[in-house]
Amino acid sequence: MSDSGIDPAELDADGLAVRREVLGSDYVDAALGRVDDTTADFQKLITRYAWNEIWTRPGLERRMRSAVTLTALVAHGHWEEFELHVRAARRNGLTCDEIVEIILQTAIYCGVPAANSAFRIAQRVLAEPAPE
Repeated sequence: MSDSGIDPAELDADGLAVRREVLGSDYVDAALGRVDDTTADFQKLITRYAWNEIWTRPGLERRMRSAVTLTALVAHGHWEEFELHVRAARRNGLTCDEIVEIILQTAIYCGVPAANSAFRIAQRVLAEPAPE
């Protein structure tokens, strides 16, 4: 493999389709373009297991999966991923008001400082036009 990305044909096709639907093709293409020998196996892993095996399960709709994901990202302080998933949550149909409510809920269960950081990021992201 070269250090200039990964061939999407090397990835789980169903997982890649869901990943594009949730995160947007522009983001996914950019992420895949940064893949090198160090990260290729990780990209294959998350595309197959996170995006195909988990995000396609019938037990929860994508809106609920987004709500759970936002909460987990706040709980662990994964702010770059949180920003990405605020956009994804909007793409999955969560309203701005619902995202605010999720963050308020995290203030109690994940801590006020974490919710404060989440609100700072969400305020910026929610001011953007809704993703298509």
